[in-house]
Amino acid sequence: MPHDTPLIATIVVGLGLAFVLGTIAQRFRIPPLVGYLLAGVAVGPFTPGFVADQALATELAELGVILLMFGVGLHFSLQDLLSVRNIAVPGAVVQIAVATLMGLGLAWLMGWSVGAGLVFGLALSVASTVVLLRALQERRLMETDRGRIAVGWLIVEDLAMVLVLVLFPAIASLQGASGDKPAFEPLAAQAGFGLAGIVMLTLAKIIVFIGLMLVVGRRVIPWILHYIAHTGSRELFRLGVLAIALCIAFGATKLFDVSLALGAFFAGMMLRESPLSARAAQESLPLRDAFAVLFFVSVGMMFDPMSVVREPWPLLATLAIIMLGKSLAAFLIVVLFRHPVATALTISASLSQIGEFSFILAELGVASQILPSDGRDLIMAGAILSIMLNPLMFAAATWLAPRLDPRRDSPQAAAAVPEPIRTTDLTDHTIVIGYGRVGALVGDALKQRQLPFLVAEVGENALAKLKQGGIETVMGNAAQPEILGATNPSRARHLVIAIPEAFEAGQIVQQARAANPDIRIIARAHADAEVDHLKGLGADVVIMGEREIARGMIEELERRYPDAAQQDPRALAVGSVV
Repeated sequence: MPHDTPLIATIVVGLGLAFVLGTIAQRFRIPPLVGYLLAGVAVGPFTPGFVADQALATELAELGVILLMFGVGLHFSLQDLLSVRNIAVPGAVVQIAVATLMGLGLAWLMGWSVGAGLVFGLALSVASTVVLLRALQERRLMETDRGRIAVGWLIVEDLAMVLVLVLFPAIASLQGASGDKPAFEPLAAQAGFGLAGIVMLTLAKIIVFIGLMLVVGRRVIPWILHYIAHTGSRELFRLGVLAIALCIAFGATKLFDVSLALGAFFAGMMLRESPLSARAAQESLPLRDAFAVLFFVSVGMMFDPMSVVREPWPLLATLAIIMLGKSLAAFLIVVLFRHPVATALTISASLSQIGEFSFILAELGVASQILPSDGRDLIMAGAILSIMLNPLMFAAATWLAPRLDPRRDSPQAAAAVPEPIRTTDLTDHTIVIGYGRVGALVGDALKQRQLPFLVAEVGENALAKLKQGGIETVMGNAAQPEILGATNPSRARHLVIAIPEAFEAGQIVQQARAANPDIRIIARAHADAEVDHLKGLGADVVIMGEREIARGMIEELERRYPDAAQQDPRALAVGSVV
């Protein structure tokens, strides 16, 4: 058996160290991704000790990008994408142009060529897929208008970068560059097409791919998943979900020159047509999270900590373009389109970092001898630092939103702008966490009985509906101590946790029980392990949907066969499912 196992070593050391440093970061109330990035720095070539295989880590990180975008597609419909096209398309195009011009200006000040400045500026203009999506998911913004605009903006940036990568060899030849210039459009190269021909062929390929996904994919992909589900094998279903995501992403790249991320996104969006999409998302979640962590580790490996000392001023200027210049451009664009200031601030914070495409452009620029190696180092350092500082941008956006919005009194702004956290005056009330399908039914029942209650929720649409109904709300993730504290759990009578996320629910249970030992806590779960987990943390009642379905079925059987139940009470016993 071979002892030289770089793949295993990279995964084991990368994930192990990321777990340790991520846990330490969480303990100090720092986002765990900072710990993941530091883990990458620790196993990178610029620090002493073990050095992981950087090429392998980058390829593993691509799997994380594929699975993450596939998961986003599962929750993102074509209607959602079309609904934000009026802001996402012009916004992304203008923001890319502004950031590219700022990068070109900085390159000119450093004495670089125009070609180097264009490559440098383009690399600074595009945000990281993984960072943006993780930030939205952590703040539960994916289902909000802000989240949909950010994702649509990301898709437009992705399409623009695909076009840039395809045109790169032609641009390099126009600049008179030499070196290793890979042909991204071999068909156009063989046919001798000019720049216009390459653009037309690239756009045609993208249109054909999207057309195939809309016409064929939305029928074939759900049919395949339904067929697998009918086999009754959970193992095959999980394998089928992963195979669909990976094969379509890889095929899109090889056949249509579309990025892996974009191919996976459309695969997920087509699979959303199936009623099994929620289950597909759940099955792919563990691998998605694990490989997303490896993405951050691989990014950390590229960072040379000494570059901060060697080139402080160019690095600060680069960071200012990424986090201030690009964000300010996005903010002004969104405000000009008459969206609330809170939405503009969220989009600005989401885009105040760079990632995957920036690395690719940097490597291509150096390989084509257009971009100096110092430019690549600045791009890498800017990416690392902007990713690490991105949570601070979101914190700044939350603080600024209620202070900058001139329409804060309108219903739309009231739903979009986070209110200052204020503890409710209610006592002997019921706290409802989450206002989705389950929470809304609970809230309606409490309202009909005229019982005092409030709702903790993050979704803008749900908050607007609650405010219109005169129901008191607390905006934010109740797993955060300050949000749960605003619901006044120490004086509450009941706590109903209607969100499906067991880990968040466990944190809420712990905090509520510590604040009020007498509060009655009712939670929901989807598995026996989740039931045990929540009860172990202090929940009084944990209701599992499958058990209630079984209870209803058994009660129906008892109504249909009352004699059998009387003769043998064990025949229709419900104890095993209660």
